[in-house]
Amino acid sequence: MIFLLAGKEKKTVLTIPEVKEILEKVDPEDLDQLQKRTLDYLMKFSKIPADDARKIRKALVSDCGLTEEESCELINSMPSSIEELRLFTSGWKKLILTETAEKILKLLSRK
Repeated sequence: MIFLLAGKEKKTVLTIPEVKEILEKVDPEDLDQLQKRTLDYLMKFSKIPADDARKIRKALVSDCGLTEEESCELINSMPSSIEELRLFTSGWKKLILTETAEKILKLLSRK
């Protein structure tokens, strides 16, 4: 699941921890039913703090050549082995070298 924050001129891809951070800033009384359910989901599945997610995403894009969407997908699931990582990369239709995969896993493990 990838979240998009739509603005007037551009869309921003967000990780689960980042969306959780945004919704937690809203008074719970002001959330509608869908937002409350979304926040509940985010609380259960957010694996790292939003600040860490932003740092890791930036490193995945700059150091590993991933797109914003690909990096968000990995941060949301946090694979811990080459085999798990290969499940995602096989759907991306691009080859990730073992060296790059190891670098990705090292970045993801730096929670």
